[in-house]
Amino acid sequence: MQRDTLLLIGRSTGRARQVYEVHADRLRRRGVASEVRTLTYEREPLRELREGLQAIEADRAFAVPLCVAHTRETTDDLPAALGRAPTPVTYCEPVGRSPAVTRAIVDRAADRVDAPSEAGLVLVGFGASGTPYQRQAAEYHAARLRETDRYAEVTTCFLLQNPTVECARYNVSASETVAVPLFLAPGEATEERIPAELEVDRGGVVCADPLADHELVTDAIEAEVEKQRVLAGDGTPGTLEAALTRQSRAVATDGEGVR
Repeated sequence: MQRDTLLLIGRSTGRARQVYEVHADRLRRRGVASEVRTLTYEREPLRELREGLQAIEADRAFAVPLCVAHTRETTDDLPAALGRAPTPVTYCEPVGRSPAVTRAIVDRAADRVDAPSEAGLVLVGFGASGTPYQRQAAEYHAARLRETDRYAEVTTCFLLQNPTVECARYNVSASETVAVPLFLAPGEATEERIPAELEVDRGGVVCADPLADHELVTDAIEAEVEKQRVLAGDGTPGTLEAALTRQSRAVATDGEGVR
């Protein structure tokens, strides 16, 4: 019987490790893989993940980046690290565009507003000026939520690109607005920076908890792994993530390449 290892990989910011372990424990109980491990890094995935990746003894591994959408780290550094693992690794897509995450957003917002049909909803993403993935994830959920007519209005904003977080309260007309951070772990951004830039002390805007350890996020991780198993089994053409890991193996200009 083939032995699989599931790797949940993310940055060790704030209370991230505790959140990652919650998801890992649920996935172990569900029997998603023979083994479920969490791997974290601070700045340099290639160096910091080396020991954890070398310890894999399974026949194959699935690696899920624990972020809402791809960043420079997950398109460049993380594939390079995975490409040097001793076991074949299937690199999975970040779970931020899962329908399950849309439902998690609804739950987080519902904790802070009593009458959503009269309230505004702001989705707060990280953002990036050089890649489209963060914006795509936020707009995906915004579009789905607009279709439900659950909220009077739904808009998006970002920490690192326009429309920016500090402008969010001026982009909604509802008297009550809830902002949901599209982050998979609490940290300085969700606990200090976003509330400050939204000026929540002025009233009219409240901040919900980030997605973090919501069980629907666990569902999204499980669904992504199962999707990749199916793709691997039926010979479907490679994904963006597969291409990223192939490219990282071919080019080793960082001094960490192996013969």
